[in-house]
Amino acid sequence: MSKALLVGSCLLVSTVVLSPLGRATSEPTVVEVPKGPAFVKPPSESEIKARKGLTLKQDSLLRTTKPGRMQVKLSDGREFRMGGNALLRLKPRSVQLLKGSIIGWIKPGLKRNQPFTIQTRLATASIQGTTVFIELTDDLFKVFSWEGRVLVTTSSGDQFRLESGQQLLLDLTQPVRSVSGDRFGDDDYGDGGYGANDAGDLDSAVETFEWSSPQRISEAEVRQRMQNSQLINGFSTPLDTLPEIERELGVPAAGSSQRPSPP
Repeated sequence: MSKALLVGSCLLVSTVVLSPLGRATSEPTVVEVPKGPAFVKPPSESEIKARKGLTLKQDSLLRTTKPGRMQVKLSDGREFRMGGNALLRLKPRSVQLLKGSIIGWIKPGLKRNQPFTIQTRLATASIQGTTVFIELTDDLFKVFSWEGRVLVTTSSGDQFRLESGQQLLLDLTQPVRSVSGDRFGDDDYGDGGYGANDAGDLDSAVETFEWSSPQRISEAEVRQRMQNSQLINGFSTPLDTLPEIERELGVPAAGSSQRPSPP
């Protein structure tokens, strides 16, 4: 191979790898920011506004404030949307939700050698080809399976399996039976929305609550969530798993031409 041809080939490869919007990049990427405020704080750097095509470093903190929301694609192709007053941290094969709402999914046909895990201080949700919604506020922790099976492992080691249309609720206003270590995720989000404890480890605190078994929500509530959810409907492109969700639950999303399944 001639020297000129070799140099040209190297330049072509570099262009593919370094393109901020290219699918060959191995770094997480912001897919869309349909509504702000939405921000990114890389490790040891100042917070910046989130924008489409922005590549993200591992351990970056992502933040949205109502009505802000954004969609992110991880290095392994898994994706998630976050919105409202949400704060999370990126990890190599998972995300850590510190507060707010997130919906995560694995695109049909994508390799599923490892589950997609979403961690919180209370529990970790694992999916392999399903769509999960998680919400964490001061008063409530919620995990909902939009379609497929979701494995939830609590910080105390209990496990729950959610099927399509089932949710796991935890009332955080109930008394905590025991706490070990320092409490993670205080409400003091000074300095641009990031508190001192945000750099801590989710395993630094173990809170023991009384968990209830997963329950199936009513068709009316499913329909209401499907029609009103900004994480499902508030983006320019539909979820990759939306056809599976509509088929599993028999309820169409807002603007969908699909008719609900007969009772």
